[in-house]
Amino acid sequence: MKYGFVMPYGDARQAAEWARQAEAAGWDGFFVWEPVWGIDAWVALTAAAMLTSRIRLGTMLTPLSRMRPWKLASETATLDNLSGGRVILAVGLGALDSGFAAFGEVTDRVQRAELLDEGLEILNRLWAGEPFSFPGVHYQVNLTKDSFFTPFPPSPVQKPRIPIWVVGAWPSPKSMRRVLRYDGLLPNVIGGDGKVRMSPATPDEVREMAAFIRANRSESESVNASFDIIVEGRTPGNDLGKAVATTRPYAEAGATWWIEAQWTEPDMQKVLARLRQGPPLG
Repeated sequence: MKYGFVMPYGDARQAAEWARQAEAAGWDGFFVWEPVWGIDAWVALTAAAMLTSRIRLGTMLTPLSRMRPWKLASETATLDNLSGGRVILAVGLGALDSGFAAFGEVTDRVQRAELLDEGLEILNRLWAGEPFSFPGVHYQVNLTKDSFFTPFPPSPVQKPRIPIWVVGAWPSPKSMRRVLRYDGLLPNVIGGDGKVRMSPATPDEVREMAAFIRANRSESESVNASFDIIVEGRTPGNDLGKAVATTRPYAEAGATWWIEAQWTEPDMQKVLARLRQGPPLG
């Protein structure tokens, strides 16, 4: 299992310093929030890339339905080249209470899902660096070598592409089919009332998801052979035994990443202290 850390809030300078300390403490990934309006995630991650050399860098997460996919393709490919191939892109519909309505963003769930699907396809094709046409419902792209006067920008360093982690609503077949086409699952669990449950997936649920992915994911559906299952949670940095007891059942169930996420902690000094304690290795 690999271990990532989320910085729940902070500017680009703080992100760079936190990422440097996260790398020194042994974390495998460093992630930042991407708000509708606020500190720009990709500027912050670029600053982080300049002070690190090993740690993976990404968002947790990017609401692609409200973004121009060509802008995101530019940002991610540029950062992947700058960092030497260390970007992870985590995508989903995003949380409506993060400012969607205030800025007139699409709030209808069905339409946001359509925008997500179209955006992902365009993103992948732009990363490939080849001309293409895309006659979508929401986006229309007609990209030729003569479309603009500058050369096509460099594709990402990572091949066959930057890893894409996608939120999946378990056990929704439609949502999980989207996940199968990409490189990682960020699980949300649908409760008995038909709504996404606030509590995280249990190890038993992760085991069911891992079995579903093994049974249904074919090589033809995704260009990446590897596939990640990502779990978020909190562990005590001052009690290794308890921390390992929290993460090990998930690793045994098939999770490949543990993301230490202290979203509700108001004291950033406490969050930083946890980062410095390092991942729950054991």
